Amino acid sequence: MKKIIVFITSCLLLISLNGCNNVKDINKEVENINMPKSYVVDENTKEIYFAGGCFWGIEKLFQSIDGVLDAQSGYANGKEDIIPDYKKVLGGDTGYRETVKVIYDESKVSLEQLLTAFFYVIDPTVEKRQGNDVGDQYQTGIYFLDENSEEIITQFVEKEKEKYEKFVVEIEPLSKFYLAEEYHQDYLYKNPNGYCHIVPKTFDEINDVIKDVPNLSKYAKPSDEYLKNNLTDLQYNVTQNGDTERAFTGEYWDFFEKGIYVDIATGEPLFSSLDKYESSCGWPSFSAPIDENNILFKEDKSFGMDRTEVKSKSGDSHLGHIFYNEPESPNGIRYCINSASLKFIPYDEMEEQGYGDLLYIFE
Repeated sequence: MKKIIVFITSCLLLISLNGCNNVKDINKEVENINMPKSYVVDENTKEIYFAGGCFWGIEKLFQSIDGVLDAQSGYANGKEDIIPDYKKVLGGDTGYRETVKVIYDESKVSLEQLLTAFFYVIDPTVEKRQGNDVGDQYQTGIYFLDENSEEIITQFVEKEKEKYEKFVVEIEPLSKFYLAEEYHQDYLYKNPNGYCHIVPKTFDEINDVIKDVPNLSKYAKPSDEYLKNNLTDLQYNVTQNGDTERAFTGEYWDFFEKGIYVDIATGEPLFSSLDKYESSCGWPSFSAPIDENNILFKEDKSFGMDRTEVKSKSGDSHLGHIFYNEPESPNGIRYCINSASLKFIPYDEMEEQGYGDLLYIFE
């Protein structure tokens, strides 16, 4: 009896140490995946790649997050002369990392929130290991496709590094990615009791963990081609080239309905009808923005004048200028803004259009 107990214990230990290498029979129906079966690709659809140890757990982590459209296991950034498969990568010395491709809707979940989820489950201080999984393929990493993602990741990681004496997570452009074999895809949904180096309750709590992380990339500036195709000539020239619409011609100069005004280029909230006042200047005038953190100020000496330009923070759109000691303003400040830079969101549509979090300003 003692020999049997020792044998069983040894087997359990071996399974634990093998971790992600312990592939079981997984030819089962995939059920209850908390993700859409299909999705529309538009300007809000983004990609990012995470290597966080065994890809089974990392894949399910991101499948559990609201706003993630798809998560697929694969192999990233290995040697040029190797086409990876599981056996080759498991053997080591290929340079490939077990990596999860994450496709997400940035209007619903931000890259900062995904990064928060990633660092919530990994140990960034250990090299080529996570949990029980040891090997070159288990090196942690974040691999990006574009400069905007790189900038967000770099800023986020700099703050993370301050928490640790040692930090070994790779931060690199994605050079190559191969999907893993089909039996690795949706592994923990096919095998609910399968091995995972992530504590299972994490999948249920991760949305609460990241819900208060600011969604700064929600209002990321679109490509110039997108702006040219989606803005009028006047809107494009005002926001991108710093032009000014003629006085008394803009859509909102004498418009006073209840609601908010957002950047026409990005949708970033800028001004509220609560701070809009009647002005004789011929342009929409506000005494204050909704949040000064969404506004940038720039010295403007064009046309022989000494003025302060007002721009949106996320989109870098030209909005207008700010003036002081204005007798018509309730506080002496006038944000003189081009209608062409703005889009009005009626109060009754704020929730529907994704601005429900700002309804409190009207209470």
